[in-house]
Amino acid sequence: MSRFSIEKTKPWFLIALGCLVMTFAMNVFLIPFKLAPGGISGLSTVVYYVFNKVIPVGVLMLVFNIPLFLGGFKSRGKRFVIRSLFGAVLLSVMVDITAPFTENLVNDYLIRFDSSMAVPDLLLNALVGGLIMGLGLGMVLKEEATTGGTDLAAALLKKVFPRRSIGELLLILDGCVILFATLVFRSVKLGLYASISLYISTKTIDTYIEGFHFAKSLMIISEKSQEISRRLMMDVDRGVTGLKGIGMYSGADKTVLLCVVKKQEMPKVKEIVKQCDPNAFVLLSDVREVLGEGFEPLHSEER
Repeated sequence: MSRFSIEKTKPWFLIALGCLVMTFAMNVFLIPFKLAPGGISGLSTVVYYVFNKVIPVGVLMLVFNIPLFLGGFKSRGKRFVIRSLFGAVLLSVMVDITAPFTENLVNDYLIRFDSSMAVPDLLLNALVGGLIMGLGLGMVLKEEATTGGTDLAAALLKKVFPRRSIGELLLILDGCVILFATLVFRSVKLGLYASISLYISTKTIDTYIEGFHFAKSLMIISEKSQEISRRLMMDVDRGVTGLKGIGMYSGADKTVLLCVVKKQEMPKVKEIVKQCDPNAFVLLSDVREVLGEGFEPLHSEER
């Protein structure tokens, strides 16, 4: 297969793989234990139990997503909508097709495995389910797609409430779903566990998309900027950029050094600055992901 064909099919494969991971999380850790951590999947889980499990969760997800896709088609790009439609339909189908198999897995291993437990460990299911759910959704989102759900609803509400951010609207929508689940199941405990699962899922998505390779960014203001930059380049093997600045109190020209290093290199960097100029002003900030020489290759992010 040519490189062009591989690059063209890779996003679709990763979306499908992400949907499969999400299916496992939903059918094994969330749906059987009435955990509804927001989103269309959470809403569908609640309605599934309201109607005594007559209507499958996947069918409900598809039904709830239809108006969202119709409303969001014009507001989002064509590629985004097509990929998201593929993800939403595939996830709905996977959830219903695999349900009979995962039901046996849940009964045999998660419920009966530890006979000493009177009830399943909901906290463990919420944590693991949220982690796996976030991993799967992160894979889908990284390919510029979604599985439908509240993110599309938030985009539509953004037009009605332009002063609200997408993040705020998502939090409100997911909060409403969790509140709905709490009222329907008449269990504050289930609502709290669902909130924990949603939090874990959100953090997992952020970590997956933004990267695991955290770094530190330094801005150094010193009278000995030349000596510090030379030591950083020679002893730490990191590039340094000098930015022109002005001390607003003194009016004197300043050279501000900008450097990005790995976390494990920070002790050595601090020692170098301390040796060169104990009076240096150093500003540290976290960097979620760094692309380029000495870090992750830039081409790895290209499509």
